[in-house]
Amino acid sequence: MRAVFIAALALAAAPAIAQDVQGRNLASGCAICHGTEGRVVPGKSPLIPLAGLPSDHIATQMRAFRDGKRPATVMHQIAKGYTDAEINAMAAWYAAQKR
Repeated sequence: MRAVFIAALALAAAPAIAQDVQGRNLASGCAICHGTEGRVVPGKSPLIPLAGLPSDHIATQMRAFRDGKRPATVMHQIAKGYTDAEINAMAAWYAAQKR
């Protein structure tokens, strides 16, 4: 019975773990401007740290870049490559990081 319970917990957690991994993988390309794991790296100057910001704020801004509603130098081009699901995954991952 215990094994069945543990297996059920693992299956229930699998989608959340998969989304976290997807979010981390998608966000890895953002480190050059937004810092490692979305945090400011001493001695570097990322444009905007994202770690710990609310997920909905990050997702809203990414969609605004993607949809041409927020001006940018490069983000409007980068954001065009992401679906809503990918944006949500990245936003959730950044929001879960410590500032």
